[in-house]
Parts: sequence; C-alpha cells; structure tokens
Amino acid sequence: MKVNQDILTEKAIELLKKLISTPSFSGEEDKTGDAIAEFLQGFGVETKRQHNNIYAFNKHFDENKPTLLLNSHHDTVKPNSAYTKDPFDAHIEDGKLYGLGSNDAGGCLVSLLATFVHFYEKESLSHNIIMAATGEEEDAGEKSIRALLPILPKIDVAIVGEPTLMDLAIGEKGLVVFDAVVDGTPSHAAHPNDNNAIYNTIEVLQWLKDYSFDKVSDALGEVKLTTTQISAGNQHNVVPGHVDLVIDVRVNDCYSNQEIADILQKEAPCKMTPRSLRLNSSCIDPDHDLVKSGLALGRKTYGSPTLSDQAALSCQSVKLGPGDSTRSHSANEFIFVNEIKEGIDIYIKTLKGFLQ
Repeated sequence: MKVNQDILTEKAIELLKKLISTPSFSGEEDKTGDAIAEFLQGFGVETKRQHNNIYAFNKHFDENKPTLLLNSHHDTVKPNSAYTKDPFDAHIEDGKLYGLGSNDAGGCLVSLLATFVHFYEKESLSHNIIMAATGEEEDAGEKSIRALLPILPKIDVAIVGEPTLMDLAIGEKGLVVFDAVVDGTPSHAAHPNDNNAIYNTIEVLQWLKDYSFDKVSDALGEVKLTTTQISAGNQHNVVPGHVDLVIDVRVNDCYSNQEIADILQKEAPCKMTPRSLRLNSSCIDPDHDLVKSGLALGRKTYGSPTLSDQAALSCQSVKLGPGDSTRSHSANEFIFVNEIKEGIDIYIKTLKGFLQ
C-alpha cells in the first residue's frame, strides 16, 4: 500500500491528538498502545505486542541483512501543578499542538511511525527496519524497551526519537547517582566535638566541587559531577553522626559507569555508593553512514546531556526528533505542527540516503 506523504502526516497528527487525550503515565500505557497498534494496522502493518510495547518488522524482513531500529516512547510524566491548560485537551493554537506528551515524545513517535509506514513495503533496502513504540521510558521501568530488546533480532544501529530540533545527537551522557556519607562523632551540642560531621562536610563538598575527570569527549565534553541533595540531624542540640549527600554524575563516552564508580570510590574523601550502573552513555561514529545522510540534509550534530532509551541499547545509536528538549516536562507542553511535518520529511529523506 503506497501512501502519500501528506496523508501520512495528516494521519500522524490525528494519532498524536489521540495519544495526548489518552492518559499514559509510565506503566499505564495500555490504551495508547491500542491506538498505536490500530494506526499501524490501518496501513496493513502486522503488529506485535509485549506488555505495552508495540513493535513491527518491515514487510520484507531478511535475516541476512543488518537491522535498523526506530524507537520512541508513548508514556508520559504526570502534569505539573503549573499547567493552566487541560493537559489532555489536544488542541491547536497559533500553529502549536498543546497537550501532555506532545513534545516528549509524542511528536517524535508519530513521525517515526509515519516514516516506518513509508518504508514498510519497500524492497531491496540495505537494512531491515524494526519499529518499536515502547512504554515506561520516563521511569526506566522493567517493562520498557529493556524488556523488549531480548526478544528482538540483533540491532545494528538505532534512531531514538526524542526532541532534538531534528539535529543529530551523536552522543548522550550516561548517569550514575551516588549516595554519599560523611562520617563524624555524634554528641551533645553543648560539649566540644572536633569531629563534627557537618563541618567535615565542608571539605568534602569543596573536593566534589573541584574534582574533574581526566578524559574529555569530543561529542559530550567533560564528565559533570554535581551535588544535588544534603541532609543531616534531627534535633537542634544533637550533633549528628553523619551527613548524607546525593551526587549526580553525567558520564561521557570515554568512561563506563563502572569505571566512574571505581574512581570515585577510590578517590573521594567519603563513602560513595552507586544506586545503579545501567544508564551508560551512548554514541555513534560521526562517520557512520546514517550520520552522513543527516549531515547531507544540512542537519547539525551535537552531544546531548539528557537521558533517553539510548541508555538501554548496546548498538550505535543517534537521538533525533522534532520538538525542543527544553519544552519537555514543562507546563502547557506543546509542539509546532510544522515541526511534525518537517520531522517526517527529514526522517524519510535521512533514511532514503541511508537505506538505498
């Protein structure tokens, strides 16, 4: 079934309106999963489902070819208290389509779905294509893309749909969150104490502020270490025995998360325990043919400081999609309708240059 691109774009925008009007908080995406499956099936695509992950293979899937994954998510965060518009009222004002999840990542998702439909029946492509509309991205849940990947064929390269203004994020920083403890001697505040945990923390905080990792990435820059939380004590007249800190570390592609943990646990002047090591950095070779195809269209490359489902992938991947990351999780979230039209067009042209 050959589908006109203008019709595909129109249907994609209709689907996005439906997704916005259907609450789909992480773990509760069953109804949006239904809508996505119906969209694909309406174009003759055979769909599969695992939990709330909807996925499909191109019609002429060939096990002897490498495979390209197109992935974006259909879950959302909960609307914040600053909303003045109904977050589930999908409506267009001044060229903007408003609603929760419109920018993160509904516009990317429907654009990738339309792109997949465009290529679904094409023969003689250099790669197979798998489309995966997945859930639980916002909380990196157990039923997210992490559950789906083990049952998919080997993925060789991926496009992860997140708002990038259709520029190519060729690197994405990983994340390790550490719980840190600064010890001291508990005592009554009236008595002398040369080992006050709170005062000990001053030196530790300065060390954390000044510390830098040696390796700097061309795409992602330096590893960024930030102290984000501090807590201690529960009575005015008691010196606490310890101070608890939370350290947010954004990891470039020069280090694995395990390496970061090993370094800090060895060198930091306090006890540091990582919560998880699974959210590693992602990257793609700047000379990869997929990147070259995007560059040939005048797109730019950059390194992204924000996390996505790229962290779950072991293959080379690029983050690319319509919309602006700064709008994500904001009040009165929106995406420009023209961004969706442009997104579909650039996705299709990028894949034409890569697949044919």
